[in-house]
Amino acid sequence: MSAKVNGLGHIGFYVQDLELMKDFYENFIGMTLTKVSAGGAFFSADPEACDHEIAMMAGRTSLDDPHWIQQISMRVDSLDDLRDFKRRIDEKGYTMDRLVTHASAIGCYFRDPENNPVEVFWLTGHTSWAQISIPIDIEQSDEAVMADVDRAFEISRHVELGKPATPETADAIRALREEALATR
Repeated sequence: MSAKVNGLGHIGFYVQDLELMKDFYENFIGMTLTKVSAGGAFFSADPEACDHEIAMMAGRTSLDDPHWIQQISMRVDSLDDLRDFKRRIDEKGYTMDRLVTHASAIGCYFRDPENNPVEVFWLTGHTSWAQISIPIDIEQSDEAVMADVDRAFEISRHVELGKPATPETADAIRALREEALATR
């Protein structure tokens, strides 16, 4: 039997004015800013239960632009379920955008048949407030996959809820990403 998703994780969308939208979701809607960078912000209604339900990214060039969806993300129960989705994505010939660890999750980003961005992800058990995205090979053993996840987590674990990474941490994340890209 093929893997299936167990629920909606979050929706990502592009915004034109990131500061305005951060203020709206934090101060008007009442959500908690959990992850932040110069180009994005993540919000949760309950950060202890869910890392984020909304991900917003700078980049919407016009409010009339109909392409505002950045991604629709859905959870899976296990690393093996994620592997099954990757296998089926490849078999169907869907466009794969990236497969990365965020330390808190491993995300498989691809396009549905109408080219909408989709993510299926598995929660690793780590809590990470860093916006981190490191390429990962999930065809390795479970132990090797988790060693790669743990490495990303160790670099990013000191990022505080709702705060950007320090320049030193951002440099370390960038170096790990470049190293992973060079070996893939």
